[in-house]
Amino acid sequence: MTGKLSLQQGGSVWLLLSALVIGLDQLTKAIVLQALQPYVPQPVIPGFLNWTLAFNTGAAFSFLADREGWQCWLFTALAIVVSGVLARWLAHTPRREWRTTLPLALVIGGALGNLIDRVRAGHVTDFIQVYYRDWAFPSFNVADSAISVGAVLLVWFGLFMAKKPSAVP
Repeated sequence: MTGKLSLQQGGSVWLLLSALVIGLDQLTKAIVLQALQPYVPQPVIPGFLNWTLAFNTGAAFSFLADREGWQCWLFTALAIVVSGVLARWLAHTPRREWRTTLPLALVIGGALGNLIDRVRAGHVTDFIQVYYRDWAFPSFNVADSAISVGAVLLVWFGLFMAKKPSAVP
């Protein structure tokens, strides 16, 4: 297909999935903010999974969390730019190409879900804690999960499910 895609053909409809991710992320965060005490684990699956309310002023794995506050603006700007670039990519991708549109929509929804936290509270609310004995994965949330799953799917589909070039007759 050459030329521009019409609104009906483009992948922008997948932004509905992004909106669903944002809504689910914000809903779960509102629930845990009411139901949990910060940094007090509530076992869900003993020995494996806790609900643990935590606040992250940094990025993934608390990257730059120990800085004086400027990182919030950096991650806010980054989320806006990345989401804009991915939304443009999404709009220019045919909606039927779900191997591209699905991961993009997940990453956009996750990035904007965490962006809402940063703008509203100056930090991201995390609450899912996976652990085993003395090892614990950093706490995360629905938005983080969507970003991670979307990024992995984008790489996976790009590497292993790419369209093979058609043979020239």
